[in-house]
Amino acid sequence: MSYFAAVLARSTAGWTGQELDLDGVEDVDQVADLIRDAADDDARTALLFVEQDDEYVAIVRVDRDDDEPRVFISDGRAADSFPIVEILVVAVEAARDEDVDADSDDDEDAPPGHDSEPLGDAALLTDLGIPAGDLLALCAHEGTLPSDVISEVCERAGCLDALEALRGPA
Repeated sequence: MSYFAAVLARSTAGWTGQELDLDGVEDVDQVADLIRDAADDDARTALLFVEQDDEYVAIVRVDRDDDEPRVFISDGRAADSFPIVEILVVAVEAARDEDVDADSDDDEDAPPGHDSEPLGDAALLTDLGIPAGDLLALCAHEGTLPSDVISEVCERAGCLDALEALRGPA
């Protein structure tokens, strides 16, 4: 299964882009390290966009002043079929578990797997002009493909030119 993964990094000079190979990554820390390596040294913010087989979009944000990456996944079911998303969901669930009280009402008898709801931090792009509600609405809009979500997010964040340079001519 092929996927598209690109890091778009914002520095004082503007946005730059680079495709990323995620084959062989084992956890979100390795993903974050690859993002940091792909970004310019003076990049304040780097965003990884991943889409695969028109099934999901995943966004991982790494900021220079924050050790922990922030993750958003448009469709939780993707974790049941795509190893890249499974890695990211582990990070989302770990972050959520830190925020949830130990006496939660989780259903221990629930079947394994994930539902189709988005997972993670939908507010990770708010400072770039995409509030959480807008990101969720983009993902939920009937007929909108993951690549369309990425393009819309990039247009609003000001990095569409860097994305289109990676994707090449349509």
